[in-house]
Amino acid sequence: MASVTLEKVEKVYGTLRTVHGIDLDVADGEFLVLVGPSGCGKSTTLRMIAGLEDITSGQIAIGGRRVNELQPGERDIAMVFQNYALYPHLSVAENIVFGLKLRKTPKAEIAERLQHTAEILGLEGLLDRKPRQLSGGQRQRVAMGRALIRNPAVFLFDEPLSNLDAKLRVQMRTEIKELHARIPTTTIYVTHDQIEAMTLADRVVVMNKGRIEQIAPPEELYRHPATRFVAGFIGSPGMNFFDVTIEKSEAGLSLRLPEGQTLRVPESRHALFAAYAGKQMLVGIRPEHFTIAASDADATLDVAATLIEPLGMDTLVHFKMADAIAVSRLLPTPGLKAGARLKLAVDMAKVHLLDPSTDLVLG
Repeated sequence: MASVTLEKVEKVYGTLRTVHGIDLDVADGEFLVLVGPSGCGKSTTLRMIAGLEDITSGQIAIGGRRVNELQPGERDIAMVFQNYALYPHLSVAENIVFGLKLRKTPKAEIAERLQHTAEILGLEGLLDRKPRQLSGGQRQRVAMGRALIRNPAVFLFDEPLSNLDAKLRVQMRTEIKELHARIPTTTIYVTHDQIEAMTLADRVVVMNKGRIEQIAPPEELYRHPATRFVAGFIGSPGMNFFDVTIEKSEAGLSLRLPEGQTLRVPESRHALFAAYAGKQMLVGIRPEHFTIAASDADATLDVAATLIEPLGMDTLVHFKMADAIAVSRLLPTPGLKAGARLKLAVDMAKVHLLDPSTDLVLG
């Protein structure tokens, strides 16, 4: 196992800068996930760590050793790709041990390591099959076995589950997490799927436009996002954002929305909101922090439902606020139809305040 360090790493293609001087420290044995939208630079970053892409500037170290000039095979890493990258004419066993044979590993050791790897991944009965005879999940296990059998210092995963159906993704996600618990090798995992990121990672790196927006454990990202991008990206559905004016009166503090509705700020949050009294700000409210109001409480919104999405255990209710469409995640509400008016209570203890000029989350 080994740590991985990136210092001011950049990648430029001609005049296009795709990675902007990122700094990153991955601890020995950590499971780190890079997440972000397509084109944010996460796969390019992974490929630079692997040595499949040259870095334009900066430094990459694995286990304290600078690897900028080293070829992929010299970096003691193993990579699992999105498309499996299996040899179709070789059997499962031959695919798994291919790298060991290239290194002229003794036959007895190859056999022993193959048996151990097959047992870990549940491939014992499939070793004589060709890739075309396998399901997508089985092929991904073979690709993982090929990486695992080498006992590398670092595992690199590049969107390994994106070609699988939803049910199989959940199963493979569980297997990857269990595998890391048994064999805690340093792992860097790239995905655009925030659920994968949140369920697998010790820490998550949220990337946007070639830059790191925030690095934190999953729960911290959800509860304490640093920027509007992170707040909107983490969570499903994403956070709702509303323009507000913070008003101060003898009755206390309130948030005035563009349509004239107000939300009373509880005493427990006065310290944060009072500093911006009289200013136009931005607030973020997660869909799950709305509930149907039981009474005319202070922190309620009167809205008209524009779209209802029943999901079984809960219901997504879309509504319009000024020029924006917002969404709430409510308990199942039989009979609720589009066009119905309802009062939504807001959990003001969990509302986020943002600076609209910087997009930073203030609290």
